[in-house]
This record gives sequence, C-alpha cells and structure tokens, in this order.
Amino acid sequence: MPLTATSSFLSRVRQSLGEFHPMERQLAEFVLDFPGDLASYAASELASLAGVSNATVTRFIKRLGYQHYDEARRQVRQERGAGSPIYLASRTPAVADPFGASLARSQDNLQRTFARLEVTQVDQMAHALLTARKVWVLGLRSSQAFAAYFRWQMFQIKEDVQLVPNAGDTLGQYLASVTPQDVVVVFAMRRRPKALAMLVNQWLLGGCRILYISDEQIPRWTGLAWHLHCICDSHSPLDDHAAVTGVCHLLVSRVLELAGPRERERLTEIEAGHDALQEL
Repeated sequence: MPLTATSSFLSRVRQSLGEFHPMERQLAEFVLDFPGDLASYAASELASLAGVSNATVTRFIKRLGYQHYDEARRQVRQERGAGSPIYLASRTPAVADPFGASLARSQDNLQRTFARLEVTQVDQMAHALLTARKVWVLGLRSSQAFAAYFRWQMFQIKEDVQLVPNAGDTLGQYLASVTPQDVVVVFAMRRRPKALAMLVNQWLLGGCRILYISDEQIPRWTGLAWHLHCICDSHSPLDDHAAVTGVCHLLVSRVLELAGPRERERLTEIEAGHDALQEL
C-alpha cells in the first residue's frame, strides 16, 4: 500500500521497513516500540536515544514522506492525543513502588472525580434512572465492559434495563426504540468510534435524556441531560478506570436508596430465584 498524506506515522514506518538501511532500521525498530518519544524529543535527542546519527534521523524522516522532523512530530502528537496506548509508552524508568503508585493514582482519580459531583445532581440522575420507562445502556469497544457492569447492577433494581447493542444488531435499530420517556446511559471512554457521536446526536434530536460518562479527553457536551467526566490518569500507557467503576457504584447505590417497596421487593424475588435454582 503506497504512503499517503493520511497514512498514520506507525503505518508509514511499518510499510517502509524493507527499504531502510541498517541504521535507519535500528531507528525504525526503536520508534515502533516507543513512538510517543518522537513527540517529546528533538531530533538530536531521539538520535541519541536510538543510538544513531542525526543524519540517520533526517534520512529516516524523509523516507517516510515528511518534509522535516517537526512535521512528523506534529502528526505523532495528534495521534497520541487520540488515545492510542502505544503512543503513551516511553523509556522513562518505572516508578520505585509500582503498587503504592498505582493505589495513590486510583485514589487521586476517585477523589478528583467525586469532588466535581453534587448531591442534587446525583439524586437527579438516580431519580431519572429509577422512573424512566426504560433505561438503555450503551458502550462500544472497551466501554462495553463498563456498560455491561452498570446494566448488571441496575437490573437487580429495575427490570427494564437493556444493554445495547446486542450481538448481530445495528446501531440504527435503536433509533426507533428510544423515546423521550427513556434514559440512555452512554459510556464513552477513549478511544471512541466515530459512529458514537452520530448516534448520540440522533437520540438528542429525538428528545431522549442522555447520561454521558466519559474521560477528560473530550470537552463537556452541551445539550446532554448530564455529562460526567471521570479522571483516568495513569502511570502506564493504559488508563486507570477506578473512577468509572466508582461512579457506577455511586449511581446504582443512590437508585437503590431512592427506590420504593416494589423495587426493593425485586431484590428479594431475585434471591428467591437463586434459591429455587440452587445457583449460588
């Protein structure tokens, strides 16, 4: 496949591997392992890290189709901002206490996320979830795991909770099903497919209420009923999602606290079902 102006940085490197001279290939193998370093270092610094000359870096960049090093660096910065974990990997030494650092980061993410929430706001969301005709829970790619978890928790309290999309379904099928009496909970952690924004916009045109839960990579979406930002900072290239599960637990717990006798009776009926089937 020929290189084009729209080719990603990594695809350019991979497609050109067979054309590189030995030192250029050494540099290519380095940037394939740590592509994000190109966004952080000057050309001479990258040459030193990879163990090649400045001239090798210049030839390498030209062979990839860039006019100069800064052009390649700008593209890598843009692609790193899109959320690919490979661009966040670096040669920076690991922290001395990985367990303590991970715990501290998760606690900080939770504290900063919860500090932005207000009791009245959480109660408003919980009441909407409890009284909605139906709750739809959507998550694409990695967000599907959070959507499934949230739906599993909510289903213990409210029967009309559906995870979407089901296997074999198209997203368009759900445009006709969601009504203004419903609430749609959308989990939108990075990296988000382009179709997600189009689907949400169509639901907004239909007048339904949307609870949008995302990381901080996107600005607050005006027009939504609620948009919660979860802090997902991490010491590693992979995001820390402790705050996402914490928000899920908070919302469902508050729904249960606001629930009436019928919803609480559902929990008893579920336990009776477990006993009858000897499942647990």
